[in-house]
Formats: sequence, structure tokens, C-alpha cells
Amino acid sequence: MTFRPALILIKEGKICKILPDTSLNVDAACEVLDVGNMLVMPGVVDCHVHVNEPGRTAWEGYWTATRAAAAGGVTTIVDMPLNSIPPTTTLGNFQEKIKAATGQCYVDTAFWGGVIPDNQLELRPMIQAGVAGFKCFLIHSGVDEFPHVTDSDLHAAMKQLQGTGSVLLFHAEMEVQQPSGEDGDSSEYSTFLKSRPDIMELEAIKTVAQLCQQYQVRCHIVHLSSAQPLEIIQAARQAGAPLTVETTHHYLTLSAEDIPCKATQYKCCPPIRGQANQEQLWSALKAGQIDMVVSDHSPCIPDLKRLDSGDFIQAWGGISSLQFGLSLFWTTASKKGFPLPDVVRLLCQKPAQLCCLDKQKGSLFPGYDADFVIWDPEKEFEVKEENIHHKNKLTPYLGFKLLGEVYATIVRGKIVYKQGSFSSQPLGRHLLASQAKTQASL
Repeated sequence: MTFRPALILIKEGKICKILPDTSLNVDAACEVLDVGNMLVMPGVVDCHVHVNEPGRTAWEGYWTATRAAAAGGVTTIVDMPLNSIPPTTTLGNFQEKIKAATGQCYVDTAFWGGVIPDNQLELRPMIQAGVAGFKCFLIHSGVDEFPHVTDSDLHAAMKQLQGTGSVLLFHAEMEVQQPSGEDGDSSEYSTFLKSRPDIMELEAIKTVAQLCQQYQVRCHIVHLSSAQPLEIIQAARQAGAPLTVETTHHYLTLSAEDIPCKATQYKCCPPIRGQANQEQLWSALKAGQIDMVVSDHSPCIPDLKRLDSGDFIQAWGGISSLQFGLSLFWTTASKKGFPLPDVVRLLCQKPAQLCCLDKQKGSLFPGYDADFVIWDPEKEFEVKEENIHHKNKLTPYLGFKLLGEVYATIVRGKIVYKQGSFSSQPLGRHLLASQAKTQASL
């Protein structure tokens, strides 16, 4: 993968040709967008987004989430099966979700299904209908309508998923003996951090690795926060388990030592850990031990963050960052010597591969969708409330100076965002996995 001057020809929403000479005469009938020395990269694929529609649209919604995505150079999102009401845990609920998203998406949108107790017979019908895969929790999810699974639920689900090519995503924390952290001052971040120790991730990931090895069903660990389980993940992969893992922008950017008292906008689960742990995550990314970086955009209404009391234990856990992922990652990665091809691999190619979209998304090849982010990796900007397109503006990144400003975002050959303005109507499509498989077999 190299970076060079080029002329990209687009036809019917697909990349037609990539020509090395930008001075070639172009057919007069063509519309030309000259972006000078800016970088044209595959659009970011963010496969961990909570849109919360239908049911909790005061938290977010397809209209605002996908505009924020477009403003951040994200051309594809994959929506989590919670915290919408109803959750995406049955075929009927999935159809309701698709209906809610119709006509509202500025970028392309795929959907995860959910595994909860006793819904194993819904899984194959949802695969047929086009979910990208499934997510489950090994601990309370934070919302009662999406209960966590037991061992017997997991075995039942794995049996259904065998042979389908689908993937099961795990929120990998497990209750261990009741942590002592909650006894402290709940307005101090350290009190919350002690209540979610590394061992909760470690124990959960042991379970995931074992299941993955036993059933040979693709498994994926979402939002890895602790570096401690990396050895278990590596050992499982070396033993032949089809296991992948992601981390998030907040674990790579924020650290426990810098979180002020009562600053509940920093709360998420698993928690942001210390600087030494963060350095280990960066080393694992460089070594290829972590496959991808995503936002885990999980907004809520300000009241649920308990800003008045600053109570970390009671506050909703979730961080808003969908719009800023590319810039957040590049701000630190560029200082750590990560080349631009690594950005493409970690933010575009690998997330597309996870959801079986890698034959149409995440790369600049002829025949692929013409999804691009056009950005200036050297341009610095400040995160200001008036420029945030998420429905709720609360984010720990307010006031941050970030490197790498998005100039324009193109989805299937159409400009959906350019210098602060959006296309006059939403141009995103639903990406249903069953259609992608049908096209691949034609």
C-alpha cells in the first residue's frame, strides 16, 4: 500500500480506474473534484456505534449519528443491537430497526444482531435477513431489555452459528468476587476504576478463547481496555482460534491519571485505565496483536451522566466520539511513528473484514465502492461544541486540539460532506450481509 498522486475515476458509485497521472485529459462530461495535495483515503469503517434508534432517540438517532460520521470521514457504520428499544434480538425487531433507519442515513449502515438468553432460534433467520453478525454481554449490559448470557446460552448460540460464517462479538467483562472499589468516594474516578479491575476482562477473555477454539466460530472481542489479556488472545490465535480484537480511541487517547474529579463524561465500561496500560495497547497495535480501532460511540442525554453530583458509579457509561475517530487516532499515532497505511488497515480494512464488507469497503481498488475521506493529516483543529454533529454534545474531547482535519467525505461517488456542509438529502444505504453474499456468489 503506497501513497502517490493519482486520478480516481468513478462510475456508477464504484471505483472504475486509478490512474497514476493526474494531468491526463478527462472526458468533458465528467465532474472533476481536484483536492490538490490533500490525502484521499478509503472512507473509515466504524463497526462499533450505538445509534439508539428506535426507542432512545433523545440519546442519538440515525440522522445525527450519520451526519457526525460523515463529518469525521466515516463512510460506513455498523449499528449495535442495543440501546435501541426494541433491541435487535429477533427478526421482527431487526425489521423494525431497518424501518427506523430508512431515509435517515447520510452514510452506509450495517447492523449487528444480539444474542440474549433463549433467542438462539432467532439467529439464523436474522443471518438470512442480513445482520452483519451478533453481539452478547458476559456481564449486565446497562439496559434491562438486553440481558447478559450464561454459559448454556453461549453454547446454544455457538451451535446455531457453526457453519454460517457469521461472527459473535463479546463485551468481555465478567463479574468476579465483588470488587471493593464502590466503598470509596464515588466522585473520584479511581473509585470507579477499582470497581472494574483488569481481572474482569481477563476472566471473560479466557471464556471467549475457549469457546472460539471449541466451536471454530469467528469470535471478536469488542473494546479491549486492559492489555493483560493480550497473551491469552495471542495463544488462542496461535492454537487456531478464529479470534479478533478491537480497541477504541478513548483507551488510546485518555488515561486514568488525567481524569478530573466528577468528570463523568469520561466514564465507560470497561474503564479507561492508566498510562502504562495505554502504552501496552499502542505496542500491541504496532505488533499486529490488536486488529482494529473503533469509536464505541455510546451517547446519552446529559442527565444520565449525573454531572450535578459527578457520581461515577451512578453515571451512564459511554463516550461520544464518532465524529472524531480518525483525527483522535492520527493525533497520537503520527507521533508514535505509525505510517498512513497502518491507519487504513486499522480504521478501514480490518473493520470491513470483520463484517464481511471487505469486497466492497475499506480499500481503494477498482470495483470497490467509491467511498473516500479527503483530509489534511497536517491540519490542526480544536473540538468545539458548535462543530459537533452528535445529538448530545457532551464528550471528554471538548477543547482538545487534534491533528488531521476532514475536508470532504464521499459515499459511493457522491459528496455527503464538504467543509462543514452536508448533501441536501441522506444518500446512505443499508448494507445487508445476505445481499453481499448473493452478489459475491453471482
